[in-house]
Amino acid sequence: MGLRRVSATNLGVENHFPHAANLSHHSQDSFVESYLNNQRSHVFSSVAVMIFVIDISSREPAADMINFAATLRALHEHSPGSKLFILIHKMDLVPTEQKVKIFQQKTEEVRTRCADEGFTDQQVEFWATSIWDQSLYRAWTQVLYFLVPNAATIEGMLRKLADLLDARELILYERTTCLAVTHITRDEEANNPYTDRFERISSILKTHKHSMAKHTGMLASETSFAEMQIKTGAFMFFITRLTENTNLAVVMPSDEATFNAARVNVQLARREFAQFDIVEKKTRDLSRQDGSRGHGYGLDDNPRGIDDADMPIRGYDD
Repeated sequence: MGLRRVSATNLGVENHFPHAANLSHHSQDSFVESYLNNQRSHVFSSVAVMIFVIDISSREPAADMINFAATLRALHEHSPGSKLFILIHKMDLVPTEQKVKIFQQKTEEVRTRCADEGFTDQQVEFWATSIWDQSLYRAWTQVLYFLVPNAATIEGMLRKLADLLDARELILYERTTCLAVTHITRDEEANNPYTDRFERISSILKTHKHSMAKHTGMLASETSFAEMQIKTGAFMFFITRLTENTNLAVVMPSDEATFNAARVNVQLARREFAQFDIVEKKTRDLSRQDGSRGHGYGLDDNPRGIDDADMPIRGYDD
C-alpha cells in the first residue's frame, strides 16, 4: 500500500444501499440478513480489516450481539485472518466514574464472542470512542497504521530526516482524511504532556479544510493547502505536502534560520518519498485493468473541533 491514499473511497468493494435511517426496524433486519446470506461470500471475502461500531447506549444490546456474532461467523468463514477493530461508541453518555468499568465489561463480553467465533485476542483491538473528544481520530489512526505494510521503512526514513532537520517531532498525515499515519519524536519532546496532540492537529486540519471549502465553494474533500505555519517563542511548526497523498508536520526549536532550512530540506526530501506514491499509481492502474472499484469507511466529517489556542496561523491555498 505504501503511502497511498486511504480515504472514504478505496478500502474495499463498492456497494450502494439505502441509509439505515430511512429503513424501518424490520427493513433494517432484512437488510442485514441479505448481507449475511445472499451476499455472504461477496461481502466477506478478502477482508483485511473489519470495523465494528458498538453503541454503548443501545436499547437492544442482546439483539446487537446476535447480529455481531452472525457477522463474525461470516467473516471467519471467508476471511479468518482479518483484523478486528471494535469501537465502543458514545462513551460520553456514560458517567465519568463508571467509564472504565463499563468499558471493561463490554470489551470482555465482545472478546468472548470473538473467541467463540474463532478470532484470537491478537486479532482484536478495542477503542472507547465519542464524537465529543479526540478518541475517534485516535481509533481511526490505528486502523490506518495497520493498513500500511511498510510502516517500518517509512519511519526509518522519517527518523533520518528528523535527525537532519534537528526537528523535535515529525508527524505524517494522510492528506484527505487528515489522519496521522505515524510520527517520530526526539529528545525532550518525548516528555510532551499533551499525549493527544496528534489527534488535536488532525482536528485543526479538518476544521481548516472545512473553512477553506466554505470560502471557496469547493467540497471539503477537494480542498488542500500548500503550507501552514505556527511560530511562537517556545517552538516553530509548519505542515506542508510531502507526497501526493501525505502532509508532513514539523516541530522545530524557535530559531528562524533553522526553521527556514528545514522547509527547504523537506522540499528536497519529497523525491525520496515519492516512490511510495509511484507504487500506489501502479497498483491503481492494475486495479482499473481488473475492473475493481473501491469503497471504505469514513470518519465523521463533522466531529467536534478544538480551540487552536489563538495561535498565529498562516495558511496558503494551493
